Amino acid sequence: MDTVSAVVDRFNEAWNAHDLEAALALCTEDVLFDSTDPAPDGVRHEGKPAVRAAWEPVFNTAGARFTTEDSFSVGDRLVQMWRFEWEGGHVRGVDVIRVRDGLVSEKLAYVKG
Repeated sequence: MDTVSAVVDRFNEAWNAHDLEAALALCTEDVLFDSTDPAPDGVRHEGKPAVRAAWEPVFNTAGARFTTEDSFSVGDRLVQMWRFEWEGGHVRGVDVIRVRDGLVSEKLAYVKG
């Protein structure tokens, strides 16, 4: 079985390739995404259809890119500090990602500011 880090590496590659289908293929059917917007608490999206709708605008942002600044894993979770850049700006944040059966089952996102 893949390590948590290997699964998240492939997941991050799909994000930076703007390949929504590949990212979702690396997720469980009941995936949970806790978004950063709107402030202060974001919105919880449950299941692939809801997560697809939440992620689609990010994947459609031309030139947008995530850079992992640091990460570590413990058990079935990986914490990654990142920088998300797009034309004209950037934001820094942290994801707490849970992997179950070789697939992303949770992506809890937090941003600075």
